[in-house]
Amino acid sequence: MLTDEQIAEFLRSTNPDFQELEETHHRLDAELQEMLKNHFLTPPEELIKKQLQKEKLGKKDRMAVLIRDHRHNLEGTPASS
Repeated sequence: MLTDEQIAEFLRSTNPDFQELEETHHRLDAELQEMLKNHFLTPPEELIKKQLQKEKLGKKDRMAVLIRDHRHNLEGTPASS
């Protein structure tokens, strides 16, 4: 049985949707890390931070769905969403 990381590696090289999700996830993470360098965030910055976190989590969740779906396809069982 393949690990999630092995499946992710396969999807990185074969699935453009996964590649785009992962690139966006990394970009959002870099933006968040840059924001968090400030010791104090203004209320508008806090709002942007929350939006970035939410979007980043959505990308991560979608990547997990693609990994799960690929695993189910390999095992020949239907994926439940």
